[in-house]
Amino acid sequence: MIYLDNAATTFPKPEAVYEKMDEVNRKYAVNAGRGSYKLAQEASSLISETKSLIRKHMHLDIDASVVFSPSITIALNQIINGLSYREGANIYISPYEHNAVARTLHGIEQRCKVNIRLLPTDPDSYEIDIEKTRYEFVKNKPDYIILNHVSNVTGYILPIRDIFKEGKKYGSINVLDSAQSFGLIDVNPVMDEVDIVAFAGHKCLYGPFGIGGFVCVNSIGLSSFIMGGTGSDSLNLDMPSDSVTKFEPASPNIVAIAGLNAALKVLDIEGNRVHEKELSDYLVNRLSNNKKVKMYLPGNPDNHIGIVSLIVEGYDSNDVGTILDEDFEICVRTGYHCAPYIHAILKDEKHKGTVRIGLSRFNTKEDVDKLVDALIEL
Repeated sequence: MIYLDNAATTFPKPEAVYEKMDEVNRKYAVNAGRGSYKLAQEASSLISETKSLIRKHMHLDIDASVVFSPSITIALNQIINGLSYREGANIYISPYEHNAVARTLHGIEQRCKVNIRLLPTDPDSYEIDIEKTRYEFVKNKPDYIILNHVSNVTGYILPIRDIFKEGKKYGSINVLDSAQSFGLIDVNPVMDEVDIVAFAGHKCLYGPFGIGGFVCVNSIGLSSFIMGGTGSDSLNLDMPSDSVTKFEPASPNIVAIAGLNAALKVLDIEGNRVHEKELSDYLVNRLSNNKKVKMYLPGNPDNHIGIVSLIVEGYDSNDVGTILDEDFEICVRTGYHCAPYIHAILKDEKHKGTVRIGLSRFNTKEDVDKLVDALIEL
């Protein structure tokens, strides 16, 4: 079996992740922060260490607040629903946003009477038009900019720094969705322009399901969105005022955090980037002569990594996925990939979305060759 759905979740994980999760599950899978006994303290120490590793890989100092959530979708809900909005506020997003952002903001738009504005995109290169973006910001000043770093549909690396930097001229609050980038691309160059960054444990970090979160790079006031027990001040019906505790109700998933801890200790961001870029370019090059295959790629190949979306003439994308699975044991994702805006630009509705190939550090050129050979047979 060849697994090429790594944009959804990386699989397999490093062996250290499996070993650490098994150890913690057997030896101290207790309720951290809810007891003073030794096992609970060990679990709490593991959580603290894991947060320190997040800061280390983001190149942040100890003052940056790291919040753990069950997933990046919940983290983005906490961020977006925790911000305060004036009526008529302008919230800019790209057409590449995942429904974790798009649907959440749609709810905010209905409740708070804000304006959701899409950044202009070049229809030929599928890239954000920076000059038109500057003009849009002059006309309608950005209050908030919420963007993903790498598209989960096409692998396009958005010009985050340029967009966020331009928004800061107007005092925008900038939120980065790093689901497809943290662990694959060094986020340090863009962090000066970011206020809050959300991350996923089970994607490019090679951790397990059940753990994600966000980091408050700057002191942006967020209200609690999810309420519940925190193990402290339990007679008070208000959530704690602490900048981290108020966002972490319920029992922490210590086993998932342990897996993330192990993944972060063996994480090689630069090695992952080099490997996935090489595989991406190899795949694009091998498919470029197949006239029945159309790939949706950014105009500048330097702005692309890890993910290739394509259609095969004469087939619905879902049919391609089924054939690849049943006849060739190749796992890919098909359809609209939880990203509603971008498909209008790609004009892929005739094929019911795209066939998405998501690469990882564990894939090889041999995997790519077998995929290409299978598509040739189609």
